[in-house]
Amino acid sequence: MSAFIEAPASGPAQRYVQRMCRVIDHVYDHLDSALDLDVLAEVACMSPHHWHRIYQSMYGETLARTVRRLRLHRAAAELAYSALPLTRIARRAAYPSLPSFSRTFKAAYGVPPARYRALGQHRSFTLQQAQPPGEDLQVSIEQLPELKLLGIAHQGSYMLIGRAFDRLFAHTAASGLLQHGPRCFGLYLDDPSQVPERLRRSVAAIGPFTAPPSLPHAELQPCTTHAGPYATLLHRGPYDGMHASYRWLLGQWLPHSDYDAADGPLIEEYLNNPRDTAPSDLLTRIHLPLRAETGQS
Repeated sequence: MSAFIEAPASGPAQRYVQRMCRVIDHVYDHLDSALDLDVLAEVACMSPHHWHRIYQSMYGETLARTVRRLRLHRAAAELAYSALPLTRIARRAAYPSLPSFSRTFKAAYGVPPARYRALGQHRSFTLQQAQPPGEDLQVSIEQLPELKLLGIAHQGSYMLIGRAFDRLFAHTAASGLLQHGPRCFGLYLDDPSQVPERLRRSVAAIGPFTAPPSLPHAELQPCTTHAGPYATLLHRGPYDGMHASYRWLLGQWLPHSDYDAADGPLIEEYLNNPRDTAPSDLLTRIHLPLRAETGQS
């Protein structure tokens, strides 16, 4: 488990965190707009000459790369789960032409947008729903310990939990909580088929910690997962393919297993970083809580 370093709840570091959080919120709220560096410097209340270097030092990527990554992430979800024309998706991602969007998308996702829509991972999982798990779809039963985590709540589309993670990293990095490389988790509290998208609750979290760390900001909240058996599926690929992975796990594997689902959130553990990992190489462990006893009928 990770150690933690206590830090004061206020001070110079926290002032910079609040400034960066304002920039994060502005970027997420204005992905469809041109993001002028001078305007963002004003949002951050920093010198236009220095603020972008501060952002890059804190987040490990340039602002331009952040915006491009977020727009491509949204475009991949639109390709997978909407019928929007490719030209409109390209415009929403701020590309002047479909060819330029296709080149950039292929460089990030490995295939052009049209092929991704037709043959992407979200499709391959859908086609395999009626089949028993093959060698590439293995579920393991794991006994997970209780995990003491620190997180930020998110309400809305699960695809936008990255916003909460960006705020979480800003707060915890400034407080020294990232020095020992804590793991990253997403806790998903609501059933997307039953709860409207705008009301869905989730938590972006890091940990585990041996003891609850001091909270450098009121937005951060401690949370604890339940110890017990979990069905674990390793998902490889873009995050927009997670929905189909869940459909297979819950709709095919679980009914054919000897287990019953337990009350409690679904847990995702993110094994690598989307900032420096190609979407096709992202690794995510999906943990479905199970009842301690096997199901009886």
